[in-house]
Amino acid sequence: MIRLPRLSLTALIALALALPATAHDLVLRGGRVMDPETGLDAVRDVGIDGNRIAAISEEPLAGDRVIDATGKVVAPGFIDAHLHGVTPIAYRLALRDGLTTAMDLEFGTLGTRVDDWYAERAGRTQVNYGTASSHELARSLVLDGIEAKDVSEAARSRGQGTRWADGVPSPEESAAIMQTIDAGLAAGAIGLGSTVGYLPGASARELYEAQKVAARYGRLSAVHTRHTPGTATTTPNGIQEMLANAVALGAPAIVMHFNNPGWELVQDLLLGLRREGHNVWGEIYPYAAGSTTLNAAFFRPEVYEQELGKRYEDTLFDPATQTFYTKARYLETVAKEPARPVIVYKMPPEQIPDWLRMEGITMGSDGMPIDGRHGWETPYEALPAMHPRGAGARGRSLRLAREHDIPLMHVLAALSYRTAKHLGDTGLAAMRERGRLQAGMVADIVVFDPATVTDNASYAESTRPTTGIDYVLVGGRVTVDGGRVRDDVFAGEAIRFPPQAPD
Repeated sequence: MIRLPRLSLTALIALALALPATAHDLVLRGGRVMDPETGLDAVRDVGIDGNRIAAISEEPLAGDRVIDATGKVVAPGFIDAHLHGVTPIAYRLALRDGLTTAMDLEFGTLGTRVDDWYAERAGRTQVNYGTASSHELARSLVLDGIEAKDVSEAARSRGQGTRWADGVPSPEESAAIMQTIDAGLAAGAIGLGSTVGYLPGASARELYEAQKVAARYGRLSAVHTRHTPGTATTTPNGIQEMLANAVALGAPAIVMHFNNPGWELVQDLLLGLRREGHNVWGEIYPYAAGSTTLNAAFFRPEVYEQELGKRYEDTLFDPATQTFYTKARYLETVAKEPARPVIVYKMPPEQIPDWLRMEGITMGSDGMPIDGRHGWETPYEALPAMHPRGAGARGRSLRLAREHDIPLMHVLAALSYRTAKHLGDTGLAAMRERGRLQAGMVADIVVFDPATVTDNASYAESTRPTTGIDYVLVGGRVTVDGGRVRDDVFAGEAIRFPPQAPD
């Protein structure tokens, strides 16, 4: 037997140091790593193995692939709780804007179709995806007999039915509406999505009962509140309704797009409730105009002209023709094409930086649907005209932060961490490991140039993609590579609760 010499501890350490370092699957080299949760803001290497961040290091890391991020910001991938674009082409456009997680929590999916909705996206979606159980579509099914799956079929539910909006349900119909919402929550929907601002037939009791269904599961209510758009009195009153419900039920809630008249009061309400320990929050989008369908109840002359004092000629804009409506044209068109998309100018543009500066704010794009008949490969310029927020809300937020000296870390938190934190606090496990740039977290990451990132979409050219966002990683997979969305990466994961028996 030959005895090998025993090595000293010093010799073992020297031998280990001489061995080549284990290479990570991917390394982001030398970028400005920014993590809104811990406040880290420093030049680091980020090592990624599989779908996880494996290391964040001051020392160089070795990788099978190394991406030079020098001079770029490396941040958590952007999370949108309010994107109505649920088709592959809409996801592709949002990826160019830094998005890694897309959820439609306002409109949502018909409760009885939630499981189908998730199954359709499994293994074939480029971003993480999630949905709510839809209040509006439950009404459409029960009151009009129209089964529309999600927002991509809203032109049918809104265009062919009327009771979904104006109908006052019987006790039996009310029970069926709540059972439909419940079915979606049991199937794992993230929460209740209610567009009660479009539903004049829905009583205060109906909204409370819908929020109560979600509360029984511990789930959030995401609400386009009553009287939105409205006045500086009526809009906050509608928000107070849903917040009072949430507090009474001990349930989480998100106020969708409160960048409307009275937003200052709403912000005070949200801050005060959070100080008392309630998981309630709000979102804005960085535009002075909104978008919806032409048959929205608040466009009716008795509301729009008489209650709100608006003129169609100044505020209601057709993106397809690039012209404003007259009252006569509005009445004629809404009778023929009730679900036609429209842009509505409603707020002073100079207030937008003030919205972005608000403490604790989140950004939800409210990006509009893109018809699924437009395939993934459709050139951006060939897409139908719409509101530019679907293509540029995140790039616009970053550009406005640069131009108005809004701290970058604050805006990154609005684009990623805060939404993840609030959703994670509802028990949603997938959001407890996203929205952070930390070892062990899911590697949903965006790499962008803070000096040049900008939105290019406008009301005239609404689908021009954002530039300055060079790389987007979804689950550790490079999905946007050098500014180009790859056509062979489908790393998106379902954001949902585990299915269970209905309550």
